[in-house]
Amino acid sequence: MSGQNTQTTPVTVAVLGLGEAGGAFARDLLAAGAAVRGYDPAVPAPAGVQAARDEADAVAGADLVLSVNSASAAVDALRAGLPGATAETVWADLNTASPGTKRELDRLAGERGVPFTDIAIMAPVPGRGLGVPMLASGAAAHRAVTTLGELGASAEVLDGAAGAAAERKLLRSVFFKGLAAAVVEALEAGRAAGCEEWLRANIVTELAGADESTVDRLVHGTHLHAVRRTAEMAAATQMLEELGVEPAIAAASRDLLSRVSAGS
Repeated sequence: MSGQNTQTTPVTVAVLGLGEAGGAFARDLLAAGAAVRGYDPAVPAPAGVQAARDEADAVAGADLVLSVNSASAAVDALRAGLPGATAETVWADLNTASPGTKRELDRLAGERGVPFTDIAIMAPVPGRGLGVPMLASGAAAHRAVTTLGELGASAEVLDGAAGAAAERKLLRSVFFKGLAAAVVEALEAGRAAGCEEWLRANIVTELAGADESTVDRLVHGTHLHAVRRTAEMAAATQMLEELGVEPAIAAASRDLLSRVSAGS
């Protein structure tokens, strides 16, 4: 990796959560010359990572904490780790949690005088490791990004309080994960109707033909034809039910179009 740490005393990083993302980060941090302490109740520490007894033990003496477990565990991990932190410890939460949760984490850390930053991972970690694009917000964002940058990470500071980075990531997720869900549901229905390959080819053609005007066309068309499209998606919802496919996305699209037509 590029960006080898040149400090005389290695930076000490605590990684909480050693699953797919946390494990990859821990290995890359070691390769970059950091001293890495790790804790995960379910996953053993990778070779070279100093295994800790618990969160507070992992955090003790760390310059930077990377909490990479899950949104549901983020608050508990912070509460458990704070006893090991000091005012010199930067706590970075990389979990995909809501902006409100990130603000709550920032508040809890601030009550103990621990600098906090919200870091959003903006692409899949496998194959990228610490080089995955990241956004950081909050009072300690610059400190965290500087430290991570010296270790080869690809992180950018986003102006704003903790939660701003999570907001950007989740807004993007509404589109990407929603698109993925629509494709999965459509292909399941196509399979049930006996024309999955035809539908797959149609989807590929539409995605490949997207350009800068696509978003404007989609938004304009939705508002202009909301009434007609509400009826169309009601029929699509009924069709999926007849095919034995749960119409989660089709029904949601019908309801959104109905709301748009009512407001137009």
